[in-house]
Amino acid sequence: MTAPASPSSAPAASAPLSQDELKAQVGRAALAYVVKGEIVGVGTGSTVNKFIDALATIKDQIKGAVSSSVASTERLRALGIPVFDSNEVEELAVYIDGADEIDHRGFMVKGGGAALTREKIVAAQSRKFVCIADESKLVGTLGAFPLPVEVIPMAAQRVMRQFASMGGIAQVREKDGLPLVTDNGQHIVDVTGLQISDPLAFESEVSQWPGVVTVGVFAHQKANVCLLGTATGVKTMQFA
Repeated sequence: MTAPASPSSAPAASAPLSQDELKAQVGRAALAYVVKGEIVGVGTGSTVNKFIDALATIKDQIKGAVSSSVASTERLRALGIPVFDSNEVEELAVYIDGADEIDHRGFMVKGGGAALTREKIVAAQSRKFVCIADESKLVGTLGAFPLPVEVIPMAAQRVMRQFASMGGIAQVREKDGLPLVTDNGQHIVDVTGLQISDPLAFESEVSQWPGVVTVGVFAHQKANVCLLGTATGVKTMQFA
């Protein structure tokens, strides 16, 4: 009679991928959307950093990048990837960036890294927006993540009162005990308590408020594709 196998001989279950590993996974997958011989739009954030690292492996196949932040520009240049000013480039084939939230229609909240204005500029300059994110960023309705809004400093309190009238709770983002200053020399107001069920209308309305530079809802510049890192691999979501 054959003795039963001991518990230790059973195959060990593979450990779930960490959030960092999921980010690296989608960063590599995004290379499939890079158009060879062209300039690629590059966003900002921890997931995008993984994409930049992957992009360095094919840097000889592209002309360079247009970057949405000082931090990304520095990382690209450190890896030997030329960075162009957006004014030097008429149009980009693709923009690859992360999101703080993305819904099932491709609408996003962005700006956790305070680069939302430049991100929206580069997105508008691109024919295709490819969002790279881990599955924790997929939501039914935008609003759980604090909504970043870049504002001219003198308008911060008035903008915060306007959000309060909508049921939002707003505060100026700080760094080292002082208001954070963006790459554009402005401040960020973060807003909680919102349920953004109509992102297009919401973005249009808030963008018209005097003193608002950019609202972190990306509805008019929404994602065309989302590469979502999941425990079972990269899931591709296409949006009309």
